[in-house]
This record gives sequence, C-alpha cells and structure tokens, in this order.
Amino acid sequence: MLVPLAEATADLCGGKAGGLGALIRAGLPVPDGVVVPRGAVADELGRWLERMGDPLVAVRSSAANEDTALTSAAGQHDSFLGVRGLAAVLDAVQACRESVWSPRAVAYRNGFEPPPMAVIVQLQLDSDVSGVMFTADDAITIEASWGLGPSVVEGRVTPDRYEVADGTVTRTLADKQTTLTLSGVHQVPVPRRRSATLSDATARQLAHLGQQAAAALGAPQDLEWAIADGIPWLLQSRPITAKPRAIPATVAPATRTVAPATRTSALGTSTGAPATRTSALGTSTGAPGTLTGTPGSHGTASGPARIVHGPADFPHVRPGDILICPYTDPAWTPLLAIAAGVITEQGGLLSHAAIIARERHIPAVLAVPDATTKLPNNTGITINGTTGTISVTEGNEPGSYLAPDHSSD
Repeated sequence: MLVPLAEATADLCGGKAGGLGALIRAGLPVPDGVVVPRGAVADELGRWLERMGDPLVAVRSSAANEDTALTSAAGQHDSFLGVRGLAAVLDAVQACRESVWSPRAVAYRNGFEPPPMAVIVQLQLDSDVSGVMFTADDAITIEASWGLGPSVVEGRVTPDRYEVADGTVTRTLADKQTTLTLSGVHQVPVPRRRSATLSDATARQLAHLGQQAAAALGAPQDLEWAIADGIPWLLQSRPITAKPRAIPATVAPATRTVAPATRTSALGTSTGAPATRTSALGTSTGAPGTLTGTPGSHGTASGPARIVHGPADFPHVRPGDILICPYTDPAWTPLLAIAAGVITEQGGLLSHAAIIARERHIPAVLAVPDATTKLPNNTGITINGTTGTISVTEGNEPGSYLAPDHSSD
C-alpha cells in the first residue's frame, strides 16, 4: 500500500522518507510524492501517476539504516532521476531495492545484514541551482552548483561554498566546469563558471530553511536542496554524522567574498558590492613538492600515491595507499575502507566522498587541480586533511605506510 510522503515515518518508510515526511508536516517546502514500503503496488502507482498527470519523477531509496544519526549511508543505495511512465518507475523501484547488494552498500555495512528498503517516488524538479547544506548552532555551510544536485553530492564538480553566520554571508566561488541537467552532463560556458550561483539573500533564505529543518527534526541536519523557477525546495534531510571542521585561515579559497549583514527577504537579489580577496586553490604553497586544496577530513597519513581514474584501476589499490583521483562517487566506497587517505581534483566539503572519509576517519583533501598528473603514481606522499596540504615525502619508499593521525580527535 502506498504511503503519502506527508505521512511517512522512519519506522515504516525508512530514514530518508521519514525525514521528508517530518519536514512536510512542519510546513517546509518538499516536492510531493509517495512511498512504496514493500511489495508490488503497480495498480496504485499507476493511479497516482495518472492523477499527477504522468510527470517526470525521481525514484529514491529509503532504507531502514539510511539517513540516521548513526550512519548516513550517503550515496550507498541507488536513486534515479527523470523517470517517466509506470513500467520505467516499477523498474527503478526494483533497482533501488536490489541496490542493497551493490558492492558499495555491502562494503559500507561492513558485515551487517541488508536493511529493509522502502522507495520514494517523488515529483522531479528541473533545478537551476542545487546543492547541500549543513546546519550548526553557530553557522550554516551551503555548497551550490548549476543544475541538478548529483554533481555536488557525488563530488563531480567543485561547488561554490557559502558560510552564513549572524546574517553575514562569506562566499568561496569555484570554477564550476560542468552542469548536470535532465538531458545529461554539459560544459558550463566559461564566463559563468566562476559566477556566483546564489545571491546573498538566497543564501540567507536557504540558511533559514535549514534552521527550520533542524528545529523540526531536533538536531543539526545535512540537507540536499534545489531552486527551480526561483523557488527553494528541500529534497533530503539527515542528521549530520561527520561534520567538517572549519577551514583554517591559511587555506586559500578560490575567490572569497564577505558580504555585509543586511535584512532582505527577496529571493535572488544581492546586497551590494562587498570586498573581494582572491587567490588560487590547488597550487604550490612555497615548499617544493607541496600542493594545497580544501581540507575535507582531518588527520594526517603517509603512504604511496595511487592514481585511480575509474573502476578499471580499482584492482591496483592496496591497503595504506593514498587515493588520487578526479573525483569519487559512491561506487568507490570499498576503496575508502582500505585507503589511508584520499585526494580529489573536484568536489566539496559536503560531498558523499568527504562524508564517508570523515566517517572512516581518514584524511581527505579536495579540489586539487591536476593532482593526478602532479603527483606521480607510487610516490611516497603525506596528506594533511586538517590544513589541506599534500607533500612528497623524502625517503618514503613506495609501499611504506604511516597510519592516519587523529590525535586531535
């Protein structure tokens, strides 16, 4: 029997659907949908789709262990965007259920039994901008990029970052090279790559929604959001399992803008011309053989560099390697279980890979341009996920391994 998303609870419909149901009941903006708890409901789904006008839908997993305070299961089960028609929706529902047996989900569970799987069928947004938001008592962190959200959550693009605290917005603008739309991945026109995805007023409005979500759910939240036709929506909400540390002042952002605190409620408007401080990300820090990026998961580790461009390289990864890759999507979770650290050329603090690295307590440095070419394969390197630095380790023989240091935990 289908459950309206507004009535979903975690015990019946899994963590993701339960969180969305709580947001709807709190009056927050969530796209309409239904939950398929278990079993075949073809007739009911067909009637719901017909009543909604046969729309494009997103079909999303909602397992019992997903989006809980203990485990995020970030990206470990399948979801499908832009699905239309009953037959395609039923196929996607089945694929979501079967994804509990995917290698990444099995590795994430680490020997535990697969959880019961409910599935959400929800109206699909064609978003102009989307991203992830972490709430906290002192500040809200928002990451944003053009198009649909998987580019940000899967770490395939380095997003803009907005810190909102006491009405003040601090921007770190990134080089957003690609965008994901319902028709596929596209290159972003060069003039738009470093332009701001959010106005300061919009960042404040999203932060306010995040605070409301945290209040409704009783804890700081990791939220996925989207803006379509100027309207902000919340797409997912889970308790924060692994909060990123504040980025040290010595780490250079791509383009940082501090906007003065102003009172405005207009969506999409800006607040004036604040001062700008600009420097380069992923460049030499002055020390020979040293690169810098965004600290994604704190701690330090030393080991052999292992270049991984995709699944074909997975068999070459050994325990204690430092992964160096263009990005990591959820399929790479088994590698994070054996790696000593991870370095990416793309991605943000709130991406799935960064979250899993923090849950695994391994250091991560993100958004290091050309890392796969600047750091030779099998070279001894040291990664510092607290300061965002990577250095070639003199005298570190390939294959040596220094366990991650979390003495400051």
